[in-house]
Amino acid sequence: MVFGDITPLPWVERCPTYKEQLREIKGRELATYGFLGYPILQAADIALYKANKVPVGIDQLPHLELAREIIRRFNGLYKKEIFPEPEPLLTDTPKLLGLDNRKMSKSYGNCIFLSDDPSAISKKVSGMITDPQRIRLNDPGHPDICTVFSYYAAFSPGGMRAEARAWCENAKIGCTECKSRLAKILSDMLSPIREKRQKLTDSKIEEILAAGSGKAKTLASQTMDDVRGRVHLYMR
Repeated sequence: MVFGDITPLPWVERCPTYKEQLREIKGRELATYGFLGYPILQAADIALYKANKVPVGIDQLPHLELAREIIRRFNGLYKKEIFPEPEPLLTDTPKLLGLDNRKMSKSYGNCIFLSDDPSAISKKVSGMITDPQRIRLNDPGHPDICTVFSYYAAFSPGGMRAEARAWCENAKIGCTECKSRLAKILSDMLSPIREKRQKLTDSKIEEILAAGSGKAKTLASQTMDDVRGRVHLYMR
C-alpha cells in the first residue's frame, strides 16, 4: 500500500509485460488493479527484505527497474535510505523462450515444469517449434533461429552443444530425432529434482515453510517498523 500510494500510474502502464499480456491472453479479465499493480507488489516483496541483488531473467529487467524507481522515490520523499536499490543477478542463460517460441509463461501453457515426468517432457518437447526454414529431412538447419537448439545450448552436457549444431547444420538427423534426444537430456537433468520432490512428505514441506516463514516475518517486521516510523514522521 505504501509503494502504491507513491507510484505514478504511467510507471506501471508502460511495463512491457503488462502490455504484452493484454495482447496475448484472451478470455481473462485483465483490466484490474490487481493485474496492473502486480509489479508494485513485486517491488514491495523485494524491498521488504532489503535485497541487494535479485535473480531474474532478462525479460524481468523492466520490472526490476520499476522497483528501483519506486525505491528511489520512497527514499527521496522520506529523506532516508531505507531501502537499497537492488541489482539484477543474471545467469549465463538470461532468457529462454517458451516451447512455442513466445515468452515462457505459465499463462501461455508453454513451459516445462521441474516436476514434469519423462512422459510429459517428451510430449511437450515433441510439440516445440523448430527451424521454419528446414522443410525436408536433408535440408540444412539453422540452429541459431531454432527454439530446440536454444535448449541444447542451455542444458546439454559437455560438448553436445557443438555436436547438436553440427548435426543440424549438416542435416545428419531430422527434427523429430533431435527433439527426442533433447527430451532425454531434460528428463535426466530434472530426475534428481523429481526424486527429491517425491521424498518430501506433506509434514516435511510444512516444516520447511514454517521455518522460512519465521525468518521472513522477523525481517519483514523490522523493515515495516522502519517504514512506519519514517512515514509517520513526515505525516505530522
